[in-house]
Amino acid sequence: MDSESTVTTCYRHPKVECHVSCVRCERYICPDCMREAAVGHQCPECVKEGVRSMRQARTVAGGRVSAVPVVTYALIVVNVLAYLAEVALPGVVDRFAMLGAGLVGPDGEHYVWVEGGHFGVFRPEGVVGGEWYRLLTGAFLHLPPTGGTFGILHIVMNMVVLWNLGRAVEPMLGRVHHLALYLLSALGGSVLVLLLAPLDMVVGASGAIFGLGAAYYVVARRIGADMSAVNRFMAGLLLWLVVSAVFTSWEGHLGGLLAGGAVAAVFVHAPRGRHRAWVQVGACLVVLALFVVLAAVKVADLTGGGVFR
Repeated sequence: MDSESTVTTCYRHPKVECHVSCVRCERYICPDCMREAAVGHQCPECVKEGVRSMRQARTVAGGRVSAVPVVTYALIVVNVLAYLAEVALPGVVDRFAMLGAGLVGPDGEHYVWVEGGHFGVFRPEGVVGGEWYRLLTGAFLHLPPTGGTFGILHIVMNMVVLWNLGRAVEPMLGRVHHLALYLLSALGGSVLVLLLAPLDMVVGASGAIFGLGAAYYVVARRIGADMSAVNRFMAGLLLWLVVSAVFTSWEGHLGGLLAGGAVAAVFVHAPRGRHRAWVQVGACLVVLALFVVLAAVKVADLTGGGVFR
């Protein structure tokens, strides 16, 4: 008895005859639609569904794994653009550098704030004058080319360290965690400057970079890395912290170091589970609130009075 065989065609290409079916959905697929699987072949839709259902790899802090340190590159670009802006417009440094307390006279000149006096016709500037943005913007500015001992070396050295350190820390934490740690470290450095040296005008990304250095140490210990090279790096970082007391703002460096170490410790030691991200976010908000309270208390203390000289 003669029987006519049934012709099967690809579900994506109805005009193409085929005899192989997907091992998952059992629909027939042509050679162009075949995707190699552990056993047999799969169709493109089943492959995509399998990728979506796979558990995504996470960093030690629970962030998404990323091979390209986009945040580090972006931070370098922002710092360089800010530097070009201050070179083109010298007033940018006076307007956005970290300054706790200062006075501007009617002649536009800047004067030193002294507690216990009176403002008169002089306008307070800095954080005490309501310019709270200085706590962050100062971390993206650097000494101009004619600025003292370092000049242009200030930004060059900081960006080289950020380039190397950021490319190590960001893949270990993830982009969002890396950015949060950098910004909180920058704020930590500025707040300590406000508390201990409110009359100093400070610029530089060093506080945030010291925070990344502390994070590098904390994360390396958490993942069980070879600590010999890490310890040498930290020894150099701490040595520079001491030396910087002569040349730059050690308060900013120390504040960034402490903030970065604390935030990194929370990131990598937060208990795993679905509430891990909330614990990390909550810890960052607590650190931010602490900075705000400390800064507000110091400002209230400073605004008890001031005179110029």
